[in-house]
Amino acid sequence: QVQLVESGGGLVQAGGSLRLSCAASGRTFSSYTMGWFRQAPGKERELVAAISWSGGSTRYADSVKGRFTISRDNAKNTMYLQMNSLKFEDTAVYYCAAPDRIGVWGPYKYWGQGTQVTVSS
Repeated sequence: QVQLVESGGGLVQAGGSLRLSCAASGRTFSSYTMGWFRQAPGKERELVAAISWSGGSTRYADSVKGRFTISRDNAKNTMYLQMNSLKFEDTAVYYCAAPDRIGVWGPYKYWGQGTQVTVSS
């Protein structure tokens, strides 16, 4: 059974930074792409960033390009999301997720419980 556990959320002022972590267990973490999603109140869940198994390829939503950086440490089975220059509209619950097959960028089958990020204006 795959388990994903996010941490690092919190309350931050606009312009500030946070780093989210996602600890994975239950399978060979290093073989799979991983993604960060977020869901704000009243809105649909959206992909924020994704990273290939090696970390050599990344994808970002237009709204976070230049501000967020996704990375992973396969030796620690952990993925990160460094969020800089945070804006009020970044407020959401952030989830990490993984597909159930190697070498695909989705669909995502496994999800963490989420971590709240609140940006005050």
